[in-house]
Amino acid sequence: MKTNELIRFVLCYLIVFTLSARLQAQPVEKMVKVAIAPDHADWVYKTGEPTKFKVTVTKNSELLKNVKISYEVGPEMLSPVLKESTVLTDGNLVISGGTLKEPGFLRCKVVAEFDGLKYEGLATAAFNPELIKPTVEYPADFVQYWEKAKQELATVPMDVKLTLLPDRCTEKSNVYQANIQNYKPGMRLYGIVSIPKKPGKYPALLRVPGAGVRPYNGDAATADLGMITFEIGIHGISVTMDPSVYLDLGKTTLDGYPFFNLDDKDKYYYKRVYLGCVRAIDFLYSLPEFDGSNLAVTGGSQGGALTIVSAGLDSRVKYIAAFYPALCDLTGYLNNRAGGWPHMFRDQKVVKEKIETTKYYDVVNFAKNVKVPGFYSWGFNDVTCPPTSTFSAYNSISAPKELFIMQETGHWTYPEQNEKSKQWLLGKLMGK
Repeated sequence: MKTNELIRFVLCYLIVFTLSARLQAQPVEKMVKVAIAPDHADWVYKTGEPTKFKVTVTKNSELLKNVKISYEVGPEMLSPVLKESTVLTDGNLVISGGTLKEPGFLRCKVVAEFDGLKYEGLATAAFNPELIKPTVEYPADFVQYWEKAKQELATVPMDVKLTLLPDRCTEKSNVYQANIQNYKPGMRLYGIVSIPKKPGKYPALLRVPGAGVRPYNGDAATADLGMITFEIGIHGISVTMDPSVYLDLGKTTLDGYPFFNLDDKDKYYYKRVYLGCVRAIDFLYSLPEFDGSNLAVTGGSQGGALTIVSAGLDSRVKYIAAFYPALCDLTGYLNNRAGGWPHMFRDQKVVKEKIETTKYYDVVNFAKNVKVPGFYSWGFNDVTCPPTSTFSAYNSISAPKELFIMQETGHWTYPEQNEKSKQWLLGKLMGK
């Protein structure tokens, strides 16, 4: 790889890391660790059952003595019902957390102070999560609305433009930037498609993105295994530009895009995004290398939302793998419980038109129309896509489904979660 190409690659990597840090950052190791664990090994309780949270504060793996802490307990994302502070003489404490009378999640947060710095820990107990029901209403014309939108999309030519990216190609796969017309003339969809070089017919994997504005590298490594991969952006801009462009757009033109035109369901920003996922599937089906049947979608956070939306919108999707989906049960806050990212009704003034719009874009309502097998994974400590919201969507799915819970994770994944998802997808698409 030439020097300038190497520099560009490094810059792209750094920009992806920076822009996704808010939503998908791995936890940073710290000198002092605040560990919290509910007294049930699986962190799951029945409604009305009391909880206890065991707290330990350690430094160099030894209990830290005489450390000052403050703690609070309450329903996730809502005001705490218990707030206290104390000094741990031996680094241990058991907190009586109370209970919940309705299915949901009860969160304990502890902040320890040591040597002028603060260290935080979380633990979240689940109460009959399988019984959580969504608060969002299902519009009577939901299916008709999106069928009409797809029909309008079908009248717009794809106008595909492929640009080979030689520096990203591998011995086994060619890599291109795809530039495709979206649901309105002149509106574009960009992504990186990786196609095996060996002649043949291959399954396809559509990768849908988390929130933010960033470039994309594609997934040539998976293509090398014998699969077409297509990683898309959602903003109608090239995904191979200089990293500084995405930083500027994220701070200016595209800042706050999840709220753009929220008071009008026909102009809301995510209409282009959801239909863009359908257009991406159109494109994959147009490829002569595609086997014409085996197609899966995967993503996390906003990408988890788009994964479920794609399956709810398009019957050509055969399998999905979604991590901590966003945009689930957005009206939760209007019903005194946690709602999904981007938490649009948590602090903002409630407007009737905005509530009406969200009914047509809430992942819960797409989940009700999912008909294909799915793999799902998240943790109980997620403060970006709260588990109350993700279970609202998961419990609305009647299709075959597999849930892999890693209780202590927040808005990030362990390698084991990624590996399980990978193996599940390979098994479905390639029989491996």
